[in-house]
Amino acid sequence: MDVGFIGLGLMGQPMALNLARAGTPLVVWNRTAGKTAEVAAAGARVASSPAEVFARCGVVILMLAGEQAIDRVLGRGTPGFADRVAGRITVHMGTTSPGYSRALEAEVRAGGGDYVEAPVSGSRTPAEAGQLVAMMAGEPTATRAVRPLLTPMCHRTFDCGPVPGALHLKLAVNLYLITMVTGLAEAFHFADRHGLDPRQLAAVLDDGPMASSVSRVKAHKLVDLDFAAQAAAADVLMNNQLIAASARESGVASPLLDVCHGLFTETVALGHGGLDMAAVIHAIERRTAGTPAVG
Repeated sequence: MDVGFIGLGLMGQPMALNLARAGTPLVVWNRTAGKTAEVAAAGARVASSPAEVFARCGVVILMLAGEQAIDRVLGRGTPGFADRVAGRITVHMGTTSPGYSRALEAEVRAGGGDYVEAPVSGSRTPAEAGQLVAMMAGEPTATRAVRPLLTPMCHRTFDCGPVPGALHLKLAVNLYLITMVTGLAEAFHFADRHGLDPRQLAAVLDDGPMASSVSRVKAHKLVDLDFAAQAAAADVLMNNQLIAASARESGVASPLLDVCHGLFTETVALGHGGLDMAAVIHAIERRTAGTPAVG
């Protein structure tokens, strides 16, 4: 059975590469065709359109940035939608609002297809290493069929019950990630303004009880001022907005997240949306300087 993969962006390309290298019979499509070359060299076939991917594959994985992109690829709201989803499993691995995923599942099932949401935790480096963590939700027969396909991309998969349980869990994970990295950036800014050696701060954190794979990577980005994106600030802002909306809908307080929302809004306004999320330090620096994020 051929497997489709649509969306070869920052995360999607290494994920699809791992599938192809594992011998998965893969058919790929990406809006920017140039990004398909490396995956094709690894053995994947390149489709000319999303419709071709669905026509050739029993399972189609979507790793797309945003709900509009997903709707366009699926032909949602058009007569072609049912033709694409019927008789196959659509796997949503990106991050959207839980409400969107719940509604999409209902439409896919009404169109004669199956649906699984399987968002992942991790950035580009774990994606390249096949070390992502997947959270999977959907009907048991569909999740059982999809689980083996996640193995080349993810070292662990957690069952989260019915849709949108996986996306709710992903948002909770991202809330911790956003607040943690923002706090780390603020710590480095504090140390810098007190004349401390950032490498020594990184060493203390690396050897202490708060160390994690994320803190080690982000701390050394802050030391080296290396803001090449592993998780881009603009994407983090989008995730922040999704979490905040979900919190408001359920009446949940999110005080730390709200502070981060302001800082990432400023980071993007400063022109750093394409940089790694550690670039939030620029917004913190701007606040210390007492000047607005934009003129």
